[in-house]
Amino acid sequence: METKYPEVKNYISGSFTKNGHKTMDVLCPLDGKVISTVPLSGKADLDEAVRSAAEAYQKWSLVPIKERVQVFYNYKTLLEKNLTELSELTHIENGKTFEEAKAEVEKSIELTEFACSLPQLIGGELLEVSAGVECRIEHKPIGVVASIAPFNFPHMVPHWTIPNSIALGNCMILKPSEHVPISSNRIAEMLKEAGLPDGVFNVVNGDREIVEAICDHPGIAAVSFVGSTKVAKIVYKRATSNLKRCVALGGAKNHLIVLPDAHPEMTANNVAASMSGCAGQRCMAASAMVGVGEVDGIIEMIVEEAKKILPGKNLGSVITKEAKERIEKYISEAEKQGAKILVDGRSASVEGSEGGFYVGPTVIDFVTPDMAIAKEEVFGPVISIIRAKDIDEAIKIENSSEYGNAASVFTQSGAAARYIMDRASAGMIGVNIGVPVPREPFSFGGWNESKFGVCDITGKSSIEFWTQLKKTTTKWNPEAKKNWMS
Repeated sequence: METKYPEVKNYISGSFTKNGHKTMDVLCPLDGKVISTVPLSGKADLDEAVRSAAEAYQKWSLVPIKERVQVFYNYKTLLEKNLTELSELTHIENGKTFEEAKAEVEKSIELTEFACSLPQLIGGELLEVSAGVECRIEHKPIGVVASIAPFNFPHMVPHWTIPNSIALGNCMILKPSEHVPISSNRIAEMLKEAGLPDGVFNVVNGDREIVEAICDHPGIAAVSFVGSTKVAKIVYKRATSNLKRCVALGGAKNHLIVLPDAHPEMTANNVAASMSGCAGQRCMAASAMVGVGEVDGIIEMIVEEAKKILPGKNLGSVITKEAKERIEKYISEAEKQGAKILVDGRSASVEGSEGGFYVGPTVIDFVTPDMAIAKEEVFGPVISIIRAKDIDEAIKIENSSEYGNAASVFTQSGAAARYIMDRASAGMIGVNIGVPVPREPFSFGGWNESKFGVCDITGKSSIEFWTQLKKTTTKWNPEAKKNWMS
């Protein structure tokens, strides 16, 4: 069967390998049609990739970092040159709008740009600790590392790990989501064109079997994971039980606390955009709004903004038919439990793309904290409104969540904002911002059950995850006065 894109292949030792195993169809969420196939690789494929990466590491780790980052200067230029093509690919394989896909690739460019600055950030330390005796500290790579990426950002999330880890001297194996594997093949092509030596970057496709093999493989020193909390826990436990470093980023239930003095128009625009951007399939999306006191006027404006969001125009699809059914089940259960549906996105359809997986924007009022839709990650364009009598009750509701990715407050009071900022149990906080994602060089990462492990995989703090310290003490002058150190 002819498909829009060639079959996806593994990328090992600088070449795309011949597929000799079971494959899975890759569907376009916009219309449900098959656009490619992806191999479901086995342990032998991973072994081959690890051997390739380990061999390349012997040379790549010894290249000075100022020379390593030259590859990423070239690569950044290629990303910019191919921006439209890469955005279209992300749009088709993930289902988000073209504008959202373009913003995703632009974020990849920013992440690559940050990696180019790493030589200025990892300068070692040197101190004369005694007469004629010097101590020196350097950041050294840790070896072969692996990145397990999710479906919701097929281009950006791999760039959370690829530029930094490789620029710091490691060699990488990327395992993309089997639902969106096409972008990873294109990334591999462009990295080679940018001058990256063969074996430094490898792609192994597959499903659960490969994830487990990555966690178990003795040749892999560190694993990063982005996905659901349920799987993040499993990956973190399994990887660390095999003595690997691991940072596993999980799900979220982000709360937007809206106070009565919030700027109505700005708040409504931000809440609606936050809950519907990327069809709600992002771990920083607004999922629950906690309205404090009299906020009916703001809620009415949110409803009007939500009605302007149209599937197939400024709202993309969700990733699969199963995802659509799961999201709509949450909405129906909340309605049965007494919540009021103000905007109903169930049974959404787009003319000409009836096979697509669409859920329209959904606003649900009078949700109570004990409802499943208030506690669990829905991962769709749905906002649940929970009422609170005062700020302390709102904070209690936010703090009761097992997750801790993001929280935002909408208010014109600096004192109220600071009060909530200090007490919200989340790693990323926003004030009058619906999606408080840090920009480089600040790192991405939540708290509680939204993140497992220490350090981060992005920003300046990623240096600690992707490197290890080497301490050297030297003495060259035998005439120096002797003491307990020498």
